Amino acid sequence: MDIKYLILVINPGSTSTKIALFSNEQCIASENLSHSVEEIKKFKSIYEQKEMRTEVIMEWLRKENVSIESLSAVVGRGGLLRPMPGGTYKVTERMLEDLKIGYQGQHASNLGGIIAYTISKKTNIPAFIVDPVAVDEIEDVARISGLPDILRRSLVHALNIKAVTRRVCTQLNKDFNKSSFVVAHIGGGISISPVKDGRIIDMNNANEEGPFSPERVGGIPVGDLVKLCYSGKYTYDELRKKMIGQGGLTAYLGTNDGREINRRIDEGDKRAEFILNAMAYQIAKEIGAMSVELKGQIDAIILTGGMAHNKKLTSFIEEMVKFIAPVTVVPGEDEMLALAQGALRALKSEEIPKVYEEEVFIND
Repeated sequence: MDIKYLILVINPGSTSTKIALFSNEQCIASENLSHSVEEIKKFKSIYEQKEMRTEVIMEWLRKENVSIESLSAVVGRGGLLRPMPGGTYKVTERMLEDLKIGYQGQHASNLGGIIAYTISKKTNIPAFIVDPVAVDEIEDVARISGLPDILRRSLVHALNIKAVTRRVCTQLNKDFNKSSFVVAHIGGGISISPVKDGRIIDMNNANEEGPFSPERVGGIPVGDLVKLCYSGKYTYDELRKKMIGQGGLTAYLGTNDGREINRRIDEGDKRAEFILNAMAYQIAKEIGAMSVELKGQIDAIILTGGMAHNKKLTSFIEEMVKFIAPVTVVPGEDEMLALAQGALRALKSEEIPKVYEEEVFIND
């Protein structure tokens, strides 16, 4: 008889906290709890939001008539931790320290493990995180940037990339740990990775490299960027926002909404079509580059993320890369299910949860 595990999933964003209850892999309740900008501004740091966000989650559980004693585990979105292999991790005191200080940066996702641990301690159940953005499994040769002062860092949409790869493996009757894919996560940022034997062995840092995206510039001519940095036109913060948040489709078309861009194209807007094609071209080019690391031995190319709902975009990409391998489109990014599945694998002993300690850190 299959044991039913009740798992609380927590995914904090900058002005919201997504929460869900899963009975094994079935979502039985969910909510997106909004936090006003005024409320968030009261706190001097992301960590100081812990109690406020924990209390609204507890209030939601009471509203849903769910006692914390009935929970089997709590799982949170992993944050900007030290470079580490992928997998499901127990939340430990060492991890909490690095989430609190924001080891690789301050982001609301750092609260995922912190809140999960806080709630889990009330009833002494396990707290987990799964495949955080800090996952680092890239080959050493992929770390070389061309300038000794700078090492390429692995920051990647690991949670969705690994989750959809597992899903496609099931569909193709492939072993996740013995297969090869190129996965393109296409959202506000774009991560493209070769996934070999369950490991993300290379990637483009979506904030700094690869294709331009709906709101990021991707890899741009470095010489011209240096000139812009010293032009006196922008402060550091202004230029950073121009590159991340105001770049890509937003810069060219004034919107990051694929539906709006499709509407313009359907109404005959040739510039909108040209710019969308240019993004597709850059994505396809990066997919081709990442296929080299797999020596062309690829089970499938997977297109995923929010922008994979855009059939015009995915059709443009597929036309350019289908000669490499079959293309599978898995639109969206079901992060809540992916987090629940990671915790479930640990609860069922299908995966041994890792411990966040010195022996798992990579190039730290």
